[in-house]
Amino acid sequence: MLSFRDLDRRFGQTPAPIGRLLSDIDVARGREMAFRLQHPEVLKALIEIALVQSVEASNAIENITAPLKRIEQLVEEKTTPRNRSEEEIAGYRSVLNAIHSSAPHIPLRPSVIEQLHRDLYQFSATRGGKFKGADNTVEEVLPDGTHRIRFQPVGWLETPAAVDELCTGFSNARDSDAYNPLLLIAAFTLDFLVIHPFSDGNGRMSRLLTLLLLYQSEIEVGRFISIEKLIEGTKESYYQSLEASTAGWHEGRHDLEPWTRYFLGVVLAAYRRFEERSGVLVAVRGAKAEMVKNFIRSSLSDTFRVQDVRQAVPSASDVYIRQLLRQLKSEGVLEQVGKGQHAGWRRLHNDF
Repeated sequence: MLSFRDLDRRFGQTPAPIGRLLSDIDVARGREMAFRLQHPEVLKALIEIALVQSVEASNAIENITAPLKRIEQLVEEKTTPRNRSEEEIAGYRSVLNAIHSSAPHIPLRPSVIEQLHRDLYQFSATRGGKFKGADNTVEEVLPDGTHRIRFQPVGWLETPAAVDELCTGFSNARDSDAYNPLLLIAAFTLDFLVIHPFSDGNGRMSRLLTLLLLYQSEIEVGRFISIEKLIEGTKESYYQSLEASTAGWHEGRHDLEPWTRYFLGVVLAAYRRFEERSGVLVAVRGAKAEMVKNFIRSSLSDTFRVQDVRQAVPSASDVYIRQLLRQLKSEGVLEQVGKGQHAGWRRLHNDF
């Protein structure tokens, strides 16, 4: 909202570090799009892994956790939630799936944001889908147990108008084609978090809306690499950059650069991770087999499962992995532990 007032002042001149990040992202995006056209068979495995990691990481940032196996089952819709954490995880999966499948057809309006929030809590007793009815604060708990206010969100009475102005300001700026969409998305996310329009779920909603706006701008690396996972891995920088850019927000004196640099850094890291996980694997004949063997040799545990291999080598299908594991078993390198879908494999030696 406030970031979209006086756009030329905020976005007219791009600082050199941000300009370099935008240039690097543009080059990486071109490579990613070319790869997708040349090697579509790799994408399915990447999407499956990214879905699980996104659901797991975005909830974990808010201290909502569950065992990985349960998260995988919830993402695949092979089970129903057993407790409150799993209810919220299943809700996130549902909204994420909707964004993955229908992003171009989801308009950016306050009523739609409320609807997505309602769906986030569809499996929970907590009522979602309505903007907050009381003022809230964003706090952190210090090591000594005391609380410190990170920032003061917009008051509840002003929230509906603030969200409406934010959606309108973003849409008008995007439609003008005068500004890089990544700069606008970064500003939208910051303003949404400062408004903090709901009593709960604002962090997760901000990450879901970020993906929605990225996809609508044809920046789709988040389908294949979990941006939420990258944020979780840099959580301290995430909060530091947010705090630096929210100072003075209510007076319109805030500095977007710290948050924008962090945000663009995450997007660029996603493209680099995409190249690491996909491009290298298909560049050399036999690379998939060698990557699987390298995982087995370097695994800290002698026992592993097919899904562990799949996460390490996204371009290898389950059928391919099992075929190779059976071959290694016949060569005396591995032995099978257990049967059926819960079967594991044990490494007998590294001489192969």
